[in-house]
Amino acid sequence: MYFIVDICNIKTIQMENLQIQHKEYKTVQNAITKVAVAYGDGIGPEIMDATLKILNAAGANIVPEKIEIGEQVYLSGNSSGIEKSAWETINRNKIILKAPVTTPQGKGYKSLNVTLRKSLGLFANVRPVNAYAPYVETNFAGMDVVIVRENEEDLYAGIEHQQTQDVVQCLKLITRPGCEKIVRYAFEYAKVYGRKKVTCMVKDNIMKLTDGLFHTVFKEIAAEYPEIQSTSEIIDIGSARLAAHPERYDVIVTSNLYGDIISDIAAEIAGSVGMAGSANIGTNIAMFEAIHGSAPDISGQKIANPSGLLNAAIMMLCHVGKTKIADTIKNAWLVTLEQGYHTADVYQEAITKEVVSTSEFAHLVIGNLGKNPNLLPASNLASGKGAIVIPEYTRKEEKQVLVGVDVFVNWKGNNPEIIGEALSSIDSFKMKLKMITNRGVKVYPEGMKETYCTDHWRCRFVDTDSKIEGKLVYNPIEFEKVIALLSKLNNEGFEVIKTENLYEFDGKRAFSLGQGE
Repeated sequence: MYFIVDICNIKTIQMENLQIQHKEYKTVQNAITKVAVAYGDGIGPEIMDATLKILNAAGANIVPEKIEIGEQVYLSGNSSGIEKSAWETINRNKIILKAPVTTPQGKGYKSLNVTLRKSLGLFANVRPVNAYAPYVETNFAGMDVVIVRENEEDLYAGIEHQQTQDVVQCLKLITRPGCEKIVRYAFEYAKVYGRKKVTCMVKDNIMKLTDGLFHTVFKEIAAEYPEIQSTSEIIDIGSARLAAHPERYDVIVTSNLYGDIISDIAAEIAGSVGMAGSANIGTNIAMFEAIHGSAPDISGQKIANPSGLLNAAIMMLCHVGKTKIADTIKNAWLVTLEQGYHTADVYQEAITKEVVSTSEFAHLVIGNLGKNPNLLPASNLASGKGAIVIPEYTRKEEKQVLVGVDVFVNWKGNNPEIIGEALSSIDSFKMKLKMITNRGVKVYPEGMKETYCTDHWRCRFVDTDSKIEGKLVYNPIEFEKVIALLSKLNNEGFEVIKTENLYEFDGKRAFSLGQGE
């Protein structure tokens, strides 16, 4: 089974001189589209008002249904930042156009952006980044990069705990279904738009299981698209190269945190974070938003740039099949930039003819509807062909065998030999201590003496009959042995704060070694 995800021109109907197709195309362009609209906080209401005026003037036939989300909802006592009625509107309309919102500082409020993306299954964050030189100042005039960011997993799962007085943790969750969806989306996007290359950015030289899975899936899926060049880079040098040589990149696919960082890097070096919009795409619902924040420091001054939200709205129009109208608006916006009418954030003395307000900028864009730019490349969103098709995930069964357990202990001492000898002496159903790490570094037996030890100790126990012959061969164990071990540790006065079972899948070790192990 497959599901089709629509984004920017995917629903374009190919007009092959057939009258029925022409009729259907006109029907799509003229159809009324109801959209859940969030005016947001800070500058949000100003730029949303400007954006909706442009859409209306262009004949987009967008009917906004306002939803209340953001700062005032938080402060009213709703810790999620969104009312039940807003969820109902979203689920009814399936499309959201959202201005930036403010999450109040302190009191542990969760990010509403993350809540929306995760709750609505918006697995793909798509951020096209273009340079508009010389009208927007940049060192990279030809920059044209699309960043496809996984949107639901990674550290943004938001699972954190304080485990001891010294140590807090955040769980990095990477799943095969999540990797398969986002990587295939990137290649399908490239195919639909005629892009030539997809680059994967990971850190699997360090995080061999989590980022390793993302990279493995990338290579598997890349093999299905031989017509598209595929490359991989470590995220740190990849970020540096993107900042120095963005022309080397076409489509970049990466996990949630890395994508969040590099999409802002890309937008900034293209000229301004305030110019870029983004799409958040799910199976049933899509959300479109500017990538910048709510900028409360300039709220109410009528100087905010609506371009980021407008570009997001253009992506929204493409998503619902109104690619011709999207091109009309995008070209009018480009003409306005060429004419030198700019908001204050992109002012250049030698280029800007007049600094205009938010509403004035919108009025000028409306006046340019129907015109095409002279120097900047004209928008041609309606040229895309095909559909992005994502198959449903099929789990391949693997043999899963329990071979040990990592027991995390809260112990206030700082001498690894003392805790190591105490744990080694514990006799519990043929379970033996193999090693202890502190902050990931092996400290027992024969650990690194220079390592600073916190009160958080990872103690690895395996079967006593597991043997080392060149490499460790783990024997399977029953879970009852783990339960017995934990009971024994508790009886001996050790505070167990967490456990992680150690597994092999199809005979392959599925847990990391300690540094120095």
